[in-house]
Amino acid sequence: MPTYRLALERMVQQWNDFKRALRKDDREAFEALVKSARMHASASTYAISVDPSESAFLSMLLEHEKELMRLRKALREDDEDDDAKDVVGGGETTE
Repeated sequence: MPTYRLALERMVQQWNDFKRALRKDDREAFEALVKSARMHASASTYAISVDPSESAFLSMLLEHEKELMRLRKALREDDEDDDAKDVVGGGETTE
């Protein structure tokens, strides 16, 4: 049985035709997904799974979730900043 890293690279090679058929911006997004799978190769090596694509997809989902969490936090902080400005400024506008 090949290592997860070798299995992942084999999957990436198999996906090459799909990648080539994508538009440029979609190819960039696809490459980001592959990068996500590679980022968690060490953890995926320890996962007990017969199908390495399961670990690859889980790694991709993990990176998406981390990005969502980061964006949500940034939105909350932005909302808190806006709320603080309203309190300091009295929330009133002059025209």
